[in-house]
Amino acid sequence: MSHIPQVRIAATYMRGGTSKGVFFKLDDLPERCRVPGAARDALFMRVIGSPDPYAAHIDGMGGATSSTSKCVILSRSSQLDHDVDYLYGQVSIDKAFVDWSGNCGNLSTAAGAFALHAGLVDAERIPENGVCVVRIWQANIQKTIIAHVPVNKGQVQETGDFELDGVTFPAAEIVLEFLDPSDDGEEGGSMFPTGSLVDYLDVPGIGTLKATMISAGIPTVFVNAEDIGYSGTELREDINGNPEALARFEAIRVAGALRMGLIKTAAEALSRQHTPKIAFVAKPKDYAASSGKLIAAADVDLLVRALSMGKLHHAMMGTCAVAIGTAAAIPGTLVNLAAGGGARSAVCFGHPSGTLRVGAEASLEDAGWVVKKAIMSRSARVLMEGWVLVPGDAF
Repeated sequence: MSHIPQVRIAATYMRGGTSKGVFFKLDDLPERCRVPGAARDALFMRVIGSPDPYAAHIDGMGGATSSTSKCVILSRSSQLDHDVDYLYGQVSIDKAFVDWSGNCGNLSTAAGAFALHAGLVDAERIPENGVCVVRIWQANIQKTIIAHVPVNKGQVQETGDFELDGVTFPAAEIVLEFLDPSDDGEEGGSMFPTGSLVDYLDVPGIGTLKATMISAGIPTVFVNAEDIGYSGTELREDINGNPEALARFEAIRVAGALRMGLIKTAAEALSRQHTPKIAFVAKPKDYAASSGKLIAAADVDLLVRALSMGKLHHAMMGTCAVAIGTAAAIPGTLVNLAAGGGARSAVCFGHPSGTLRVGAEASLEDAGWVVKKAIMSRSARVLMEGWVLVPGDAF
């Protein structure tokens, strides 16, 4: 009986923030996978182990969650004054597609570190000791991200004492700057695609909800927790085991996507699961995080829970954190009001795993609200390096 042997492809398995993904250098991919298309998508699905009707990813590198079903491609940058081009694919768990519509803010951290590990940054730009500034071109959304990567003896420093809620062990801190993270007109047309800080969103089967719809970091639909029957202190098990609740959130997400102009028909949302995100906000309250750590109301400015790929996220997506920080900086948004209103340049918000601080520089100009940058700290670490193997006929 004939069989097709497996193909070995150089790859690195990395954690970035509260996500994990399989990282590739563009030149290491099979030739037909170096360009966008069906072959690349098929390869990434087979690497992760999707689509998987068992939702377990037993036969792949994925972890059967939106945070662990990701692939990344890096190459030397084609853009002036940038070090690397970073392309991110969110692999669906149960469906046969890869969503290229947005970025992963958590893996942006690992992209900066991987750029150094993979030799994609010119050696003269890497200090012997200190911080290497890696200028990343995020190819999915056509934006610049600056990663401040600590270096020791010319190599990425991965260990340290920086603690990140949602990650079990401490590591070295990497500071990320998301430059001009708001939409520049490519899809929604502006940071607030509807032209309003707060809209009344009609959701079939639910009714009319107040919503802030923003394109900063990643397109996101924010609603008030109390308007949909929640407190803002929910953990994953409170939502993800309830199919009716998940269906309601998807209805809100689809209504927001239509209103933001991201899709033209509700059916298109099936092939655009990665964006927009849906999040709900609330004023500070005491709660116990998923680790058992007690979060006091006095320690946070607001509470935020967000869904990714149809499930409540165990912590917070990095790109959604950018949206939170940006919206919080703009008086009158639902995020800003949940944080107490008024002008602010940073917020500390509570999420299911703990807290996260994010800053944003926003200003009101003639054309409307503009955000110059958003800043937050994450960490990254190589978990495994070598080769990933897939059947030769998989792509």
